[in-house]
Amino acid sequence: MAKVMSTQKIVTPSAESLASSARAAQKGGLPPVHLWNPPFCGDIDMRIARDGTWFYLGTPIGRFELVKLFSTILRRDGDDYFLVTPVEKVGITVDDAPFVAVDFDHVGDALVFETNVGDTATAGLDHPIRVVRDPQTGEPSPYILVRANLEALIDRKSFYRLVDIGEEADHEGTRWFGVRSQGVFFPIIPAAELA
Repeated sequence: MAKVMSTQKIVTPSAESLASSARAAQKGGLPPVHLWNPPFCGDIDMRIARDGTWFYLGTPIGRFELVKLFSTILRRDGDDYFLVTPVEKVGITVDDAPFVAVDFDHVGDALVFETNVGDTATAGLDHPIRVVRDPQTGEPSPYILVRANLEALIDRKSFYRLVDIGEEADHEGTRWFGVRSQGVFFPIIPAAELA
């Protein structure tokens, strides 16, 4: 028996159709994108710049509510980022991290970060802070895990505030300068490099 080949073409959804599907999927709180396994529908011309600005077709998305909505259906699989609904999955481009931590509060012994899309993450075991240093310039890029494999780049003013409250501590056999939150020490730079 001969196989019948499907001639159905997969159509990449538009930002409007993704937004509509995302609205339908929301029932208070974040949608369970980690549970959804829809077919891959191709890449969409959407990009998140290093400063947290979302672009569609090369133009910044000016409506915060729309950016926030898209951020709720964002998922990272390996090194790739997707917008996922129950019925579609499209690839997008992320220049660095999908979110930017724009501020933090010191609440008791915890550092509570807020992102550019209104998410909060309390630094600790579930939301670690990590710092990557550029091998050529030594410039630090600090990140905090916000949710399920999605990080926020900690903005410069917040990073300077972290440095102001930093301390030295032993970490894995080396003396480090870093910050503490919920009893967890997060190294920023080896203390020997501060001298």
